[in-house]
Amino acid sequence: MSTRTSFKHIALISKPDATPQLLDTLASALRFLEKRGAAVSLSENSADLLNRPDGLPVASLGQRCDLAIVIGGDGTLLHSARELVDSGIPLLGINLGRLGFLVDISPDLMCDMLEAVFNGDYEQEERMLLRCSIEGQQDQLALNDVVLHKWNIARMIEYETWVNNGFLGAQRSDGLIVSTPTGSTAYALSGGGPLLSPGLDALALVPICPHTLSNRPIVVSGSSRITIRISGRTDPDHVRVTCDGQASLQAPPGVDIVVRRHDTALRLLHPAGHDHYQILRTKLGWGESPP
Repeated sequence: MSTRTSFKHIALISKPDATPQLLDTLASALRFLEKRGAAVSLSENSADLLNRPDGLPVASLGQRCDLAIVIGGDGTLLHSARELVDSGIPLLGINLGRLGFLVDISPDLMCDMLEAVFNGDYEQEERMLLRCSIEGQQDQLALNDVVLHKWNIARMIEYETWVNNGFLGAQRSDGLIVSTPTGSTAYALSGGGPLLSPGLDALALVPICPHTLSNRPIVVSGSSRITIRISGRTDPDHVRVTCDGQASLQAPPGVDIVVRRHDTALRLLHPAGHDHYQILRTKLGWGESPP
């Protein structure tokens, strides 16, 4: 993009850790935005860190703001994404975490990058989210993954899986990861799943420590409806479904766990020249070919 943006009202969202670096970065972002004449609304965490009384729940920020700046790690952005995706406002991440696959702006370069964004010099992409439905419970969203997993036991769990109306199979394992392309660099990666380019319309189903070694990760269309049913031989107290590692649901035997693409995609902003493969090389320690 090369035209000036229309970002007028900015949400500042931060993780709750009161570290000196977070406080400095948050205060610096607020000064930059106020100097530019932008209206600013603070999340409750941000307001608490700045000793201000005007903090708002993250979900409500989408009703009044046209851009959200998220200061923290990937976990902070995951939570913000689930809360704000239906508002349609884009998210921009400042990296104070460890990996930073999603929050890709260094605090040292923050003001320069924000200036470029406000001048229209940025890239935008859309990322799919998943919606997990279990009968009798509130649906949960996930940007990375929906994970069926055992809970406080050493025994495997038994379940069956369908893709749309096709029976995929029954297995015993420690669980199953249903991952978006965004989540393919998270738990699914450590489970042996493939890396998916963020723009792919696809989902990865990655078994966790399957009893049968021929049970391998499989990639299906992003429009697929994934249905998982726990076997009656599995104690329901020993199973959980977790969304992005942050929201947990119970999974009773005989009740369908349905995972499908959420209707609204997340808008994610990056600095100009954003290179997903360069991020993979850096974060995963891949070597580069010699000149």
